[in-house]
Amino acid sequence: MSEEEKCDCSRRRLLAATAATGGAVTVAAAVPFVASLTPSERAKAAGAPVVADIGKLAPGEMMTVEWRGKPVWIIRRDKTMLDSLKKTESLVADPKSDKDQQPAYARNATRSIKPEIMVMVGICTHLGCSPSSKFTQGAESGVSPDWAGGFLCPCHGSTFDLAGRVYQGKPAPTNLEVPPHKYLSDALILIGEDTKGA
Repeated sequence: MSEEEKCDCSRRRLLAATAATGGAVTVAAAVPFVASLTPSERAKAAGAPVVADIGKLAPGEMMTVEWRGKPVWIIRRDKTMLDSLKKTESLVADPKSDKDQQPAYARNATRSIKPEIMVMVGICTHLGCSPSSKFTQGAESGVSPDWAGGFLCPCHGSTFDLAGRVYQGKPAPTNLEVPPHKYLSDALILIGEDTKGA
């Protein structure tokens, strides 16, 4: 091999090595930049729908899941709880849920897709406090002798029935919010998405 051919081979190797190194540096520099453009796992979780398993939720019980940083209450209402909604209808400010605090499929007497399952955001519509559950009826509830069960916001005294409807004359201006949701099965509810509404 002549001296000129050896020199040409060396240049080619040097050129290939330089190109490979430059390519590797470019990729290494681009990875953090591209990664910064995609939302973080925390950001995805903050707005993403969540699945709630209500398979073990007994009648009269409530569970809480978090969606978009808010507590979402899921209650399996028993017959007594459902019957109480008829008693409170004349006492609440928006009995027919005319104000937009729920999707269209929850604008009914029970404010739910399935009467026995209530899904609502557990944040008072007055100043954003979290009401306490007061399911016990009557004087034992500590609310009033004629209490039919529901929720009491300890901050300013707003009261809500077991459909999240605010009582008349209370500071909260509207019913508790019903988030978009749909059933994936009898035991699974997807909260935050309602493409079919059921």
